Amino acid sequence: MSKPIAGFSKLSKSKKIEWIVNTYFSDAHDARDILEQYWNSNEKLQQLHDEFIENTITNYYLPLGVAPNFLINGKLYTIPMAIEESSVVAAASKAAKFWLKRGGFKTQVISTTKIGQVHFIYNGDFEKLQVYFNHVKSKLIEDTEDISKNMKKRGGGILDIELRNKTQDIPNYYQLHASFETLNAMGANFINSCLEQFAKTFKTEALSFHLFSEEEKQMDVVMSILSNYVPDCLVRAEVSCKVEDLNEGHISGEAFAKKFVRAVRIAEVEPFRAVTHNKGVMNGIDAVVLATGNDFRAIEAGVHAYASRKGRYSSLTYAKVEDGIFKFWIEIPLALGTVGGLTGLHPLVKLALELLHNPSAKELMQIVAVAGLAQNFAALRSLTTTGIQQGHMKMHLMNILNQFEANDKEKEQLTDYFKDKTVTHSAVTKAIKQLRLKG
Repeated sequence: MSKPIAGFSKLSKSKKIEWIVNTYFSDAHDARDILEQYWNSNEKLQQLHDEFIENTITNYYLPLGVAPNFLINGKLYTIPMAIEESSVVAAASKAAKFWLKRGGFKTQVISTTKIGQVHFIYNGDFEKLQVYFNHVKSKLIEDTEDISKNMKKRGGGILDIELRNKTQDIPNYYQLHASFETLNAMGANFINSCLEQFAKTFKTEALSFHLFSEEEKQMDVVMSILSNYVPDCLVRAEVSCKVEDLNEGHISGEAFAKKFVRAVRIAEVEPFRAVTHNKGVMNGIDAVVLATGNDFRAIEAGVHAYASRKGRYSSLTYAKVEDGIFKFWIEIPLALGTVGGLTGLHPLVKLALELLHNPSAKELMQIVAVAGLAQNFAALRSLTTTGIQQGHMKMHLMNILNQFEANDKEKEQLTDYFKDKTVTHSAVTKAIKQLRLKG
């Protein structure tokens, strides 16, 4: 059994690795080789990666693929996607090609407001607190001038601050609920810095407010932090066409539209289905968010909270047929940035943004929403026609073959063999064993 180690963070990278491989692995030499083979041969680039986080021992690579032919508001895009799951990039590309011939995707940014809160405890009369807040509000904003001046010059900054009474949930619990515009930055550091100054000013000024008793002056700030729930940072993406233009091979446009709309409706009312339905949306969204250096965990948390905003977890996408027109759309909160963070540091992030024509934050919101809508369309199209496994397992075939360390000739033969057959793990196992017996 391993023992705790003191001062691990102060060890050099090589010493950290030496301790890890000797403590946890039966073959320390092999473990070290695996870690080192993912280092970048460019020492300067490797140092950059090492300094992104703490206790770095190697790089963890994900494939970066591209999905071309996305027509968004009349402009063509090739979308970068960083993801490990097979069939996601192929599905997005297929959906892009499908809608390229039918007018493409239409998008609109509805709002870009972000939220931050100061959570505090106040033991006293709410009416006096309200009077105090009205008195101190301008001072709260004034004291953040040094923090916000550059953001204000660019047209952003603090939009408003509200006092919210939350005592029905927790005794004596209140909030300063602030809204922000951060333009092309995701804005987390800016928002958090403003909130911490709000808290400092709010507590300090309370000490001399004439209406407060001594107890009321002693406010307890619990925390000051931005929220990743951004229901007012919304973007909409949609596709539409005549129902008859949905005709595809063995199924009529009318039959396809009927099944598709029903499938979306099921995801609206059935949470068990909605979770998987929305996971498909996030396959597309997370892949682009990650490729562009944004925080996919924050996006995931905010999106799923939004999916539950009506009291029950529900679909993020909607579909209908009206007057012979099929329409499929998404309305989703996305707080994204194209400056700050990794966007100016990670070479592949910079490359991904240039691939997207160096978009503004609003443009990136629209691109990401389209990726989610396209991915969901591709999944529902498969589910309601051929079934999800046919396409997914075809893409998964290569992963199975790699598990068996198939050589190039075996891959070629088995890929050809499964062109007209159902791909399952057991079927591939049987086929590769038979092929090797013949050889």
